[in-house]
Amino acid sequence: MVKRRKRRSWDDDEKRRIVGQTQVPGVSVSQVARRYDVNANLVFKWLRDPRFAPTPTEDHAASFLPIEVVAAPPIIDPPVAEPTASEAKIEIVLPSGHRVNVSGAYDPDVLCRLVRGLGS
Repeated sequence: MVKRRKRRSWDDDEKRRIVGQTQVPGVSVSQVARRYDVNANLVFKWLRDPRFAPTPTEDHAASFLPIEVVAAPPIIDPPVAEPTASEAKIEIVLPSGHRVNVSGAYDPDVLCRLVRGLGS
């Protein structure tokens, strides 16, 4: 004797929930049907039935927030703590083996030119 499969009945809320999941972008009807062990043709039938149409809750289209454009604040260089003449001590070792020792006050531009000249 062959056992017949019992037909399953779906209530309206379950049908609406299943039909609603087919509306998610990137999800196919067959994926949803397999998830609930339902024939995909039956889900398509429910999709055509206006009773099971998903309720429009929110528009998932792009929405924009209000903004206000203001002038950029002026860029101010952060204050640099200048060492006193007795504190300033620098030792620079170049790849060529030259060493530059600076003590006391110095001009950074002159020191840069000196190091570049020794490095070449």
